[in-house]
Amino acid sequence: MPDVATTARPIQQFGALCVRYTIEGPEVLLVTTRETKRWMIPKGWPMAGLKPRKVAEQEAWEEAGVVGRVKKLPIGDFVYDKVLGDGSKVRPTVAVFLLEVRRQWKRFPESAQRRTAWLTPLEASRLIDEPDLERLILKFGRSVRPA
Repeated sequence: MPDVATTARPIQQFGALCVRYTIEGPEVLLVTTRETKRWMIPKGWPMAGLKPRKVAEQEAWEEAGVVGRVKKLPIGDFVYDKVLGDGSKVRPTVAVFLLEVRRQWKRFPESAQRRTAWLTPLEASRLIDEPDLERLILKFGRSVRPA
């Protein structure tokens, strides 16, 4: 029987590459996933009535407690393997929007379920298990010019 991930229609999610700029350079925010505790960026499923970039912005708030300015167009995408609640496997494509963080709150909707960490793009890339996301973070890090 063919793998579900290869026969199902494309599955789309939206994510936020949350960034802040320090004297030492840019930092990106990673969050742990709820189930497996892997490091990831905030991401989620489409939401009725919200544009993709607004979904990314909402997920950044719910999963990491950050607010800021999200760019209108995605900076790239990545694919990852996800096991759903019923045990089935899917491979969502995540469109990634850059979100320039203005503030991070200590308490947010999923603060009891996740850890967050600010890291350089190189440090973050070493914690990520998804090669496409790792490359996207490194590409972002290379694109930022020192002040």
